[in-house]
Amino acid sequence: MLIANRPAARCQGPISRRSFLQAGALSALGLGLSDFFKLQAIARDSGTELKDNAVIFVWLPGGPAHMDTYDMKPEAPIEYRGDFRPIRTNVPGVEICELFPRQAKIADKFTIIRSICHDFADHGGAHKRFMTGRIPATPTEFVNDAPAVTSIVTKMLEPRQTNALPPCIAGVDAGRSHIDVFSLGPAYLGTAYTPFIVAGDPSQRGFRVQNLELTSDMATRLEDRTHLLGGMDRLRRDIDAGGMMEAMDHFNQRAVGMLTSPAVREAFDLNREPASVRERYGWSAYGQRGLLARRLVEAGCPFVTMVWENPFPSGKIPDGCTYNWDSHAVNCHIFEDSRWRFPVYDQAVSALIEDLYARGLDRKVLLVVTGEFGRTPRLERNPGTQTKVTQPGRDHWPQAMSLLVSGGGMRTGQIIGATNAKGEHPVERILSPNDLWATVYRHLGIDFEQTILDHSGRPLSILPFGRPIDELLPAGV
Repeated sequence: MLIANRPAARCQGPISRRSFLQAGALSALGLGLSDFFKLQAIARDSGTELKDNAVIFVWLPGGPAHMDTYDMKPEAPIEYRGDFRPIRTNVPGVEICELFPRQAKIADKFTIIRSICHDFADHGGAHKRFMTGRIPATPTEFVNDAPAVTSIVTKMLEPRQTNALPPCIAGVDAGRSHIDVFSLGPAYLGTAYTPFIVAGDPSQRGFRVQNLELTSDMATRLEDRTHLLGGMDRLRRDIDAGGMMEAMDHFNQRAVGMLTSPAVREAFDLNREPASVRERYGWSAYGQRGLLARRLVEAGCPFVTMVWENPFPSGKIPDGCTYNWDSHAVNCHIFEDSRWRFPVYDQAVSALIEDLYARGLDRKVLLVVTGEFGRTPRLERNPGTQTKVTQPGRDHWPQAMSLLVSGGGMRTGQIIGATNAKGEHPVERILSPNDLWATVYRHLGIDFEQTILDHSGRPLSILPFGRPIDELLPAGV
């Protein structure tokens, strides 16, 4: 079972926090923004010019049940098909869950992939397998032995970042910001290449990004410290044969730039959105994180990961429901949980898709919505830990899963792949997570066959295998 509210451990990192940036730790690493930029610059490769595209990656930890969402089998035996029925969409022949009426109206704007699969049934192994594009050394636990895609993207896209936003930003629930909770670790690339993590519930009044907040006294100290550093750096620059003091200027300027940039603060400020837009996304963590993702890519962040676990993390989980998408019978009554969760999800994901298209971002921004695996096609029935009564659920199932792709100039209004009559395994167009990542890398202008060096200096390809999914690529490409 995926642990829901485990307190986040804090790694203090190798660099002192006695810096002028006393605005708090950066994500769960305990690094100030200046330290973050130092590490990035030290580790950075100089750059290939890349496309000005972006990705929003919506992560559904625990794994949604493909049989109850996008790959329903109404003709299967009752112990497989579950309680819900499919409904028609605005694309002939495409049907999805009856609890997704908003998505049904815009199915021409997304593609459903039903044939991605892998071999790791544990949450930890599946997170690592999906998030790294590599076969993990161990089938359990969440600590990566290879860099997460977010780290690869940060490394490859950092040279093109001309604004103050980090190349990768992630939004998570409070208490879930440790880098290993979702296997987002950088492994041998080092801590320079971790996403800037925004923790908390953006649907709550008073939500703020703590790392970007300066009090008036901190602003004064920041000004004094910047002035002092400028004088000291000028004094010492003539004795710095290696140019480190000039580099320090760059680190501090970028850090100060992020903290003081009106554009950065505005990108994170959801209060700048009209109430009608926020209501369209929904007053949930799903909805407001989706809106925040759109604001961040529009402001110039090339890769945004938004984790959708509990739709209302500041509220109480209803009886029979569970924290995230881990719908074992011991965790929840899967169909009661779905009746609570699915309408919130439907509103948030449909609003995000419609907003990207309405704002002309549908070619630049690629949206991917997925979990780490599917759920068992055959229902299980066990006593619930909370309810104490026997209830239906589904176990882990990496042999089949469904995910949604929209935008990015990709071909939409289609289904790619198919599973057998009971939803057990793909029978058409068998794909892996690597094929998805090859498509994502291609959209971002990253050569996924390019090599990077591991901790021993050995060159390793960004993706060991996988090819872009041809059916998604624009015609003629």
